[in-house]
Amino acid sequence: MRDAALSPDEVARYARHIVLAEIGGPGQQKLKAARVLVVGAGGLGSPVLSYLAAAGVGLLGVVDDDQVSLSNLQRQILHDTDAIGLAKAESAARALGRLNPHVRVVPHQTRVDADTAVDLLTAYDMVVDGTDNIETRYLLADICERLEIPLVTAAVGRFDGSVTVLKPYESDDKGQPFPRYRDLFPEPPPPGLVPSCAEAGVIGALTGVIGTLQAMEVVKLITGAGEPLIGRLLLYDGLAASFQTVRYRRKG
Repeated sequence: MRDAALSPDEVARYARHIVLAEIGGPGQQKLKAARVLVVGAGGLGSPVLSYLAAAGVGLLGVVDDDQVSLSNLQRQILHDTDAIGLAKAESAARALGRLNPHVRVVPHQTRVDADTAVDLLTAYDMVVDGTDNIETRYLLADICERLEIPLVTAAVGRFDGSVTVLKPYESDDKGQPFPRYRDLFPEPPPPGLVPSCAEAGVIGALTGVIGTLQAMEVVKLITGAGEPLIGRLLLYDGLAASFQTVRYRRKG
């Protein structure tokens, strides 16, 4: 168990959390003791990692096998011009270290696949999917279910995005198992059907909206505040400035 005692400097840093009845000192200690793995240090990962580091999550793992390029900087705000050419995981670790020296950041310069997923995920209490790869999205959902690790997953495209929370190994207060990712999206779409961000484009601020929502869900899961988006898909339309919530259930 990680030492979750807060130093005087941490008490001052997190004062606006500590005065919240829903968080308080115990909640802040839970954040400090938490171990969260963020897969992807790009458009979604940038706000997720920034806000989780600022919130005082004690251990943040960053998984990314890519390098920072000029075209990333329109939305991947964790990186700057001087980071072009650096490994994203390393660039993210440097930026987060400057943001909050109380947080330990572990860069994993690798790709999550069937061979690496289990070893990576078992070192953490929670996983955030910040990828833009559909195959990885399904893999993370399947592995997290098997390992009984909460997963906060999201997707963005052009001007809209979505986010949900997965804990299919648990049940609600009526004994009904929570839904799986495949209850929401049974099968991956055929290759080439869904264009990538490079092909279709994406408005930079959109990734900030959706990534920040993911960070909020992580904080809620860790501290027990509020109601996580379990069995609910939150949809955001940036052009219409509207949110909708779609409920989904376990199918089998």
